[in-house]
Formats: sequence, structure tokens, C-alpha cells
Amino acid sequence: MSYAGKNLKYIRKQREWTQEEMANQLQIKRSLVGAYEEERAEPRLEVQETICALFNISLEEFLFQDLSLKGNTGADAGAGSSYLDRRRSMKMDKSSSAAPIVPFIPVKAAAGYLAGYADPEFLDELNTFTLPMLAPGDYRAFEIIGDSMLPTPSGSVIVGEKVDHIQDVKNSNTYIVVSNADGVVYKRIITNDDHKEKLTLLSDNPLYEPYQVNSQDIVEVWKAVYIIQKAGAQPMWNVDQLAGVVNSLQDKISNLKRTMN
Repeated sequence: MSYAGKNLKYIRKQREWTQEEMANQLQIKRSLVGAYEEERAEPRLEVQETICALFNISLEEFLFQDLSLKGNTGADAGAGSSYLDRRRSMKMDKSSSAAPIVPFIPVKAAAGYLAGYADPEFLDELNTFTLPMLAPGDYRAFEIIGDSMLPTPSGSVIVGEKVDHIQDVKNSNTYIVVSNADGVVYKRIITNDDHKEKLTLLSDNPLYEPYQVNSQDIVEVWKAVYIIQKAGAQPMWNVDQLAGVVNSLQDKISNLKRTMN
């Protein structure tokens, strides 16, 4: 029995590398790293030799010994458990005075987030950071793209705190909403009833029409607590957009007048 796939995953996580970073080290495609770790393919001999040199282990150890049973290996040797064990222990230690660890979901990972949001393996692949100003809690950060929430510019990172119950959503506040229909979106939530069976998602940019979602279709909600953006990033309103905003507002006023009459 070959332990190549299991060992590759184990020693990669000890280095705190993503599959992309491992692929760069081995000069192969990221999809190959995934195939090796999931044992859908066996690494070629030259790849095996590169791995062994990189992690200071023998080919025999890599192929025929379960390295996870030996503790930390190679350049990562030292006291204590593996990287994943240490990281999960930090997450579970609610009494720790350390700042909360915030997993970061970039746009390129958002497509897989709906399937992996509750999967520890998926979450362990994400890069993380800490913010000293965060109170203890459960946080995630999401990169947003597009102009629907202007003046918050495209490319901003929204740090959200987990909302455990849809009843805790506050009217007109901004949230990251993860739903089966729309995936990951950043919107302002308007609650239409006390039971909150339907929520209206509103963009700050009036060019975008609000729309409703069923609460039962929502899998996660994260209340926006911080917005991180690049220094010098400015909301990009052009003349055509401003004209569109004015026209949209005029149409809405006209419709209201007709309704009142």
C-alpha cells in the first residue's frame, strides 16, 4: 500500500501551504496536487524525488510509512502536534486571549464555498489572518467584486461575524448572505415581516433593483463588522452612472406619485 497521497497532504499542511503553493514548489499544476492527495493519481518518480528533497525524507518513508503517526517531520520537526492539530486547538480554545483567526474567502474560492462552508478540509485550505480589534467570536472575510455596493469599491474585503439565527438579523444593516440560489453576496437586508420568512436584499447602488430571498434558502449570514480596502481605492462613479441614478430615482418618485393618486 502506498501512502504517497496521504503523506503529501500531511507534510504540505505542516508547512502551512495551500495546494497552489505546493504546486508552485513542485512546478506542477494545482489540480495534480489535488489528484495526488485524493489518490486519484500517483506522483511521477521525479515528483516524488522533489518532494523527498523538499521535506528531507526518504523515498521509502514517503511511499510506505504513514508520516502522520510519526509526528512532525523534516524541516518542521519539533515538539507538539501537527499544524492542523495546533490550528484546530486554537480555534476551539474560546478562553484564549489571542485575536480570533479569520478565514479569508477570495473571489476565486467563492464558487466552491457553498459546497465547502461547513467542511473542515475546505476551510483548512483557506488563508487566514487576525485583526487585534475583533472581539471573541466566529468570523470570516469575503472579497467582493462589482459596483452593486458602491460607494464600497470592488475588491474590498468584508469581515463578517456569524449570525446564528435569521431572527437576529437587524433591519437595514449590511451582511454577507450565502444562499443556494445566489451563492455569496454582500447586501443590505430589509426585513419585511416579524417572522422573517422572506428577506429583501438591497444594493447601496440604486442602479440595482432589490430582490427577495426565502429564509429557508439561506445557509449562512455574516454581519459586516469591518471593511478592508486598498489605500487610495476610490468609488468609481462616472457621469453615465450618476445620470442613471438620477433617472432611476425620478422613475421611482413618479411611480410613487401614481400609486398615491
